[in-house]
Amino acid sequence: MSAPDSSENFPTDISSTASSLTDTSPTGPSRHFVVIGGDMARRVCGSLQATGHLVKHLAQPTDEELRGALHDDVAGAAVLLDDDAESLRYALAVEHIRPSLRLVVSIFDRTVGEQLVRYVPNCRVTSPADVAAPVLLAACLQPGLLALTHTSGGHAGISWNGDDGSVRREPYRTPRSLTYQARIGKIRGQFRPHDGSSRIMLTGIAGLFAVLLSDWTLLVTFHHRPPVEALFDATRTVATVGPVSAHGEGLAYPVFAIVAMLITLVFTAVFTAGMVDRLLAPRSVGIVGPRAQPRAGHVVVVGLGQVGLRLCTRLQELGVGVVALERNPAAPNLRLAKALGVPVVVADAKDRFVLRELGLGKAQALAAVASDDLDNIAVSVTARAVAPELHVVMRAGDHEAIEETRSLFRIGQVHDLGSLTSAYTTAGLTGMRPQGVLAHDKRLLVELPDGEFITWPHAERCDHP
Repeated sequence: MSAPDSSENFPTDISSTASSLTDTSPTGPSRHFVVIGGDMARRVCGSLQATGHLVKHLAQPTDEELRGALHDDVAGAAVLLDDDAESLRYALAVEHIRPSLRLVVSIFDRTVGEQLVRYVPNCRVTSPADVAAPVLLAACLQPGLLALTHTSGGHAGISWNGDDGSVRREPYRTPRSLTYQARIGKIRGQFRPHDGSSRIMLTGIAGLFAVLLSDWTLLVTFHHRPPVEALFDATRTVATVGPVSAHGEGLAYPVFAIVAMLITLVFTAVFTAGMVDRLLAPRSVGIVGPRAQPRAGHVVVVGLGQVGLRLCTRLQELGVGVVALERNPAAPNLRLAKALGVPVVVADAKDRFVLRELGLGKAQALAAVASDDLDNIAVSVTARAVAPELHVVMRAGDHEAIEETRSLFRIGQVHDLGSLTSAYTTAGLTGMRPQGVLAHDKRLLVELPDGEFITWPHAERCDHP
């Protein structure tokens, strides 16, 4: 699978390299292309049209429509759909109709993408998550970087060198202060659940254990019972079946046992209520372990779509604590996030109480990367209200009503993922084999296999319905 941040894209020795920047827009002879998909396809179609190419844009074509569009003059095709199964079907159909045609396909699942490239070598597989992850990762951890990529020798940070107008690549290591805060935050997050039902369940467990320990200590210390026998009698008390005997003269211990059993009934009810609510409610946050919610030095990722899930896993690879926030309890990536060990809170991110419970005041950053720009803006504003000094990274630009995003820069660091993905896809269709796409100021920078960068024009969406 060809991804913009794969290890083959960068040299092993990356001690300090600078790449020149070519300030020329891509041009060339006019060619015919076929683009399949919705909004992202409209962006790619507009980009191709802006560079003088002829484009046939199909939303969800039938086999006959696809066969008619893929005539002999077509130089390449792009399949840009949100559903991996549908993308795979169209990719195989294009390969069947026009074998060896240059093909770019958007697929999120890496296993599916690898198998597609294996059987269709002329296919280049990518996804908005793969293109955007290096840019968003750098924005969350070190805003001065343009991108943070994974290489065979570790990680590389790509930054802009204002002195000579070049792009510099240097080795990157997560700052010790950040890793230290992340470790402390993970430790503090153990046995500190954010939701009420988990707290109720822990309160019930703690109460039962306190009664057991008190009874055992009383029997061993004052009644000189052997530890094992004392534990047996204390367990009977906690189980509300009463001790075996009164253990000596007097009424002190029987009275204590009666009170302990009554208290045990209360704590058992509290524990049961918390356990039932936790089992029935949709949540993917652990009470203890790697999926426990971190309390400091973490990154809050709002939106568990393809981009959000990829960003969470990249942050975890760098040893940074992360917690995802998703409002849809039936989101398809919830199960995958749980399998990957990503803690997920199912709640509305626009709720100040929810954000406050996530510890924004001690967080490293908040990344609002949901699919709806308006939701991302609302979440970012709410987060700034909860933690004014918080670093906010925002996904915006996909909504047609928000074409100019510079007005949002006061809220947080804004990235238009649609522009990044369309530039990467268009460059791949025209045969440039891009290795990644960066954004600096108002310019898009496409990296070529030789390490050079070229500026890529921002294009409007096509006017196809």
